[in-house]
Amino acid sequence: MFTTALPQQTQAFGALPHDLFGAIDALKKDLNAVILAHYYQDPDIQDVADYLGDSLGLSQQAASTNADVIVFAGVHFMAETAKILNPDKLVLLPDLEAGCSLADSCPPAEFAAFKAAHPDHLVVSYINCSAEIKAMSDIICTSSNAVKIVNQIPENQPIIFAPDRNLGRYVMEQTGRDLVLWQGSCIVHETFSEKRLVQLQIEHPDAEIIAHPECEAPVLRHASYIGSTTALLKYSQNSPKQSFIVATEPGIIHQMQKEAPNKRFIPAPGTNNCNCNECPFMRLNTLEKLYLAMKHRQPEITMPEDIRVAALRPIQRMLEMSV
Repeated sequence: MFTTALPQQTQAFGALPHDLFGAIDALKKDLNAVILAHYYQDPDIQDVADYLGDSLGLSQQAASTNADVIVFAGVHFMAETAKILNPDKLVLLPDLEAGCSLADSCPPAEFAAFKAAHPDHLVVSYINCSAEIKAMSDIICTSSNAVKIVNQIPENQPIIFAPDRNLGRYVMEQTGRDLVLWQGSCIVHETFSEKRLVQLQIEHPDAEIIAHPECEAPVLRHASYIGSTTALLKYSQNSPKQSFIVATEPGIIHQMQKEAPNKRFIPAPGTNNCNCNECPFMRLNTLEKLYLAMKHRQPEITMPEDIRVAALRPIQRMLEMSV
């Protein structure tokens, strides 16, 4: 993780403007900044964003923006990706502690040894990984394009898929390929309870279960539709169904409800009575922290140039193969 920290950032909270939305808009114009936000962010951040999307869409936006400053309301690996694509731009992350359990589950030194044990394998890494892992990869993918990417690789080419074992298993099922999987996972998508999901469907028999492929196989078995965050959003808009049980981080429900206000969206239950299916890292970003990051132009995302250049190549391959 490569960063420049903001000293004593929280001490400035007492001087926040009354109209944060207006203040952020003014700073955006002053800085020539663009605010990119993931669907899993708090509703206020979603509403202030210039572009809202999943990892693929956000990468594409970061690659094409003309802004001088990119404010990334997401988690660390997303802001790193924006910096990899934009070395000369200022990339800000509202809270440096907004990490990712999936990225953390793939330590670079251990992955390097894993890769060395499979020297003939092409490495396809899910974008939810650190810059160091990207630098060791041949192609990056997202949940939107993982199947499409793997289907473009010659069948006689062995593949390592990292770091998410659940997405990797789903890709294997969809492509018929035998992938060597790194055993990483997302704490959010592994908290859904199959038993409680079935109970919830019994209570709501007309509701359709839709799920993200990072979920475990027992949960995916009950889903009528499996797709990336953006795909789930589009599906819920276009489906004739009026009620959905949503098995992914519930931040997406804000947009689902905005796009289809007459439909009902029920978050899939976790393993116990808590908000464990909310990503604790995504929720570290707040509107207040976003304002302060823009005001102070920190915390800034930085990284060594050799890592950035090495990580850029597999991201560019993803963007080329996603057209």
